[in-house]
Amino acid sequence: MTKENQSSTDDAAGQRGPSRSFGRRRFIGKVTEATVAIAAAGAGLPALLATEGLPVQSTARVPRRAVALPRPRLSFPYSGGNPVSGQQRRIAVFRARIEAALNDLRKNLPDLTTNGDEARYSSDGYIGSFSKALPHDEYGVVTSSAYQALLTATTTGSPSAFDVIPIGGDVPLIGPQDGLNMCLDAADVATFTIPPAPPLASSLRAAEMVESYWLALCRDVPFSQYGQEPLTQTAISELNSLPAYTQNYGTVTAQNLFRGFTSDATTGPYVSQFLILPIGYGLGNLAMNNSTDKPAQLYNVFLANVDYMTSWNSFLAVQNGQATVPSQARGFFGAFGTTTVQDTPLYLNDGRSMASLVHVDELYQHYFFAASELLGDNFPFAAGNPYNSTPNQIGFAVWGGPYVTGLMGEAAMRAIHSVWYQKWFVHRAIRPEEYGGWVHNTLTKNNGKGGGPTFPLDPSVLDSKAAAQVFSKYGTYLLPMAFQEGCPIHPSYGSGHATVAGGAVTILKALFNESTSFLDMGITPMYSPDGTSLEPYTGEDTGQITVGTELNKIAWNIAIGRNFAGVHWHSDYAQSLLLGESMAISLLSELVNTYTQNAYFSFTKFDGTPITIAR
Repeated sequence: MTKENQSSTDDAAGQRGPSRSFGRRRFIGKVTEATVAIAAAGAGLPALLATEGLPVQSTARVPRRAVALPRPRLSFPYSGGNPVSGQQRRIAVFRARIEAALNDLRKNLPDLTTNGDEARYSSDGYIGSFSKALPHDEYGVVTSSAYQALLTATTTGSPSAFDVIPIGGDVPLIGPQDGLNMCLDAADVATFTIPPAPPLASSLRAAEMVESYWLALCRDVPFSQYGQEPLTQTAISELNSLPAYTQNYGTVTAQNLFRGFTSDATTGPYVSQFLILPIGYGLGNLAMNNSTDKPAQLYNVFLANVDYMTSWNSFLAVQNGQATVPSQARGFFGAFGTTTVQDTPLYLNDGRSMASLVHVDELYQHYFFAASELLGDNFPFAAGNPYNSTPNQIGFAVWGGPYVTGLMGEAAMRAIHSVWYQKWFVHRAIRPEEYGGWVHNTLTKNNGKGGGPTFPLDPSVLDSKAAAQVFSKYGTYLLPMAFQEGCPIHPSYGSGHATVAGGAVTILKALFNESTSFLDMGITPMYSPDGTSLEPYTGEDTGQITVGTELNKIAWNIAIGRNFAGVHWHSDYAQSLLLGESMAISLLSELVNTYTQNAYFSFTKFDGTPITIAR
């Protein structure tokens, strides 16, 4: 790992030259990366086949460039440490805020590029775009005038334009204006982007739908049985038969089926230790004891083999936002009935339990609990913590427990604002359940009515074993959903859960020593083969289970839990983890210049690249 060393000297007036940073703070060029080899195939940053030769129509905003600004020339009347009080402190704080803002203004802004589906199918009922809760026709195609009203609002940003978007029932859109909130702490949300989502007609989107079908079909297969029973064996075989899938996401094995893309994704059991081990929380413990008196995390899990939205009538009612419980229509959940849970809480051990976990959770909670475990068991802080070398001090409000959990919360808020901007103001991408409607219409000739719209889907999904098994089990080709309400009422790309995961986990990796082994801390890694009991994990890689592997794992556990529910695509989770990571790195890059001590952050990014953030 390397770290740039930039030196400059003050001129006679105590100021920097025009091409250099000023004062003791240096905000430019402080983030350095060293590329490392990634051993596992396909473990790097996930690629997307954005257009696959399809004509792109109006797919990008005008390229946005940096603003050329002179550097301010302000004197800095102190040396060593932040000023305690008075005018010196006011000037120091003012200068730090101004330089951070100017630094953001100097950066090149990314070109916000879409997959072109919105323009491509503007005359075909916008069939490539998200339209849930707007009014739809009998084929599930959105009313064009309603979608055009949504488009007017999301391209102008006018609050009054949002107020007149038609909805098809009782259920409102969720936060369509939220992504326009300005960010004054770290770079603004519009300075980040994710690549175009796979287009509707592409083979990659079809391959992702095949995976979505298999995720639904395999919800009740224990993770410990992957590759040892017929469903997952067939899933592995079919995914490997799809070139678009393997070229973008790698070869599938029993060890990496439905796991994350990080190079350490196959280390240890499927579920992160931070979702298994006891949670120390203040004077109490949120964990529950099982029959062997081993404390751990137990959760209310949905009933096995119960799925929703598998009939055309229920699918269409949900697409139109026609609540079965109108009094709950303005809540996030419950408008279509309560998803039933099992009588006894269980450990996380299969896809349905993961979907249950991420249904009504507060997005920040999983990483708060992980932080509680790290702090409660005295896992060592990262090397850049300045209190590591002070014999008579430890951190509290900064570099201590309140700082860890508070900073994660701040990163989570920035992450959710960032992804909401991508959802509503850039991509407006179709959800898997909507695509499943197009598969069903295509294979049933629009429910046997004949005529009607046509959908340009790649044959690989229409001919798939996954789609055939769904039809054999449910009598339709609709995607079986884990939630009564299906997906939330906001576009698919990116994933809010995954973006928050990327941001919060990046903060934890920056603050704690990610190489610390659980065994070295005297903690035996555990897993649950059946959801009712815990067992020690005894795999050959037990010693490789570290803070870093389990933080990466909890991030993709939560993100892919949403995929198990049927509400997100593979590309949603993968690119959104990276989006959250970018937002967190931006936040850390500004924070590192606010400390009175000499501190730095050094950790490994999701794509395997080491990064150091210093003054």
